Amino acid sequence: MSLSRRDMLKLAGVAGAAAVAPRFAGAQALEKKDVVIAVGGQALIYYLPLSIAHVNGYFKDEGLDAKIVDFAGGSKALQAVVGGSADVVSGAFEHTINLQSKGQAYRAFAQQGHAPMIVLAVSKKTMAGYKSPADLKGKKVGVTAPGSSTNMMVSFYLAQHGLKPTDVSIVGVGAGAGAITAMRTGQIDAIANLDPVISTLVKEDAVQIVADTRTIKDTIQIFGGNMPSGCLYTSQEFIDKHPNTVQALANAIVRADKWIRASTPDQIAKVVPESYLLGDVELYKLALQGNKEALSPDGRVPDDGPQTALNALAAFVPNFPKDKIDVSKIWTNDFVNKANQKYPNA
Repeated sequence: MSLSRRDMLKLAGVAGAAAVAPRFAGAQALEKKDVVIAVGGQALIYYLPLSIAHVNGYFKDEGLDAKIVDFAGGSKALQAVVGGSADVVSGAFEHTINLQSKGQAYRAFAQQGHAPMIVLAVSKKTMAGYKSPADLKGKKVGVTAPGSSTNMMVSFYLAQHGLKPTDVSIVGVGAGAGAITAMRTGQIDAIANLDPVISTLVKEDAVQIVADTRTIKDTIQIFGGNMPSGCLYTSQEFIDKHPNTVQALANAIVRADKWIRASTPDQIAKVVPESYLLGDVELYKLALQGNKEALSPDGRVPDDGPQTALNALAAFVPNFPKDKIDVSKIWTNDFVNKANQKYPNA
C-alpha cells in the first residue's frame, strides 16, 4: 500500500506513557507489521468488529498483517498475551482491571462493545420450575470459559441476589456449537453466553432468559452504569514500543465499528464466515438486530464505564483490592479519537 506523507502522519498516535522521537517519515512507520491478536470465541457477535476489520481488509489497509488466534474463552486469550504468544487481546474490558490488581500494566485502546451482550438463561428441561435466582443454588452453569466475562456476569448476578459464586458449579462450554449441545443434552442447567448461541437456544424454546445485557437500559439496571465490553487491549509496554502499530489497530476497529453501525443485518451476514451463522442465517440476522445497540458506534470508552467495570469486578472477586486500582491506567481514548478524525464517516 502506498501512503502519502499526510497519510503517514495520520497513522501516528501516542497514549499513556508512549512517546515517539521527533523524526518525520521514519517515525510514522509501523514498528511491527505482523501482529497476533488473541480472541476467545471469534464467531460471537461480541467480537464482530474484529471479524469485520479482518474480512473487510481494514487491518491490511493500515499496513498490518494481523493473525487472529481463536481460543475457547476470553480468559484463555488473556493468558496468550500475558504468556507472550500474542501481542494484543480482543477481549473483555474488565480483564485490564484484573491484570492491574496482579501488578501487570495493560490498557484498552479500542472499544468494540459498550454493553456486555451476555445473557443468563436457565434450561426449560432441567429447571422447568424456575422462579427466582435462589433456584440456581447447586446447579451447573455453563460459561464460555472459567474466569471469562461470562463467568463474571454470573458471579455478579448471584451476588446481587444474595448468593455466592461457590453456590453454583461453573462449567466451561465454549462459545459455539459446543455450548448449544451442552444445554440441549442437559450437561448444564443454566448458561451465560452470547449471540448467536443464546438466540439459537431461545428459538428452540430450550431456555428461559433471566438476565440480559444486550441493551444499554438493562446493562445500566444490572451493573449500575455503562459497562464497556469487548475491546482491544495490550500491555503498556507494547503501547510504549509500538504506538503507530496500536494506532493502526485502533483505526481498523473504529472503521469496522462504523461500518457495522451503517450496515443492515443482511449486509453483515453476507460478509462474515459461514461458520458464524450456525446453519441458520435468518436467526443470525435476528441476533445481529438484537445486539446492534450494544456494539460501539465509534470505539470510545464511556466516561463512567471504567468505574462501573471496577465496581462489578470488586463485587464478586473475594478480597479484590479495589482501593488500589487506578482506572485511568487501564484505558485510553487517545487512539480512537485520532481514528475518528481519520475516518469521520467510515
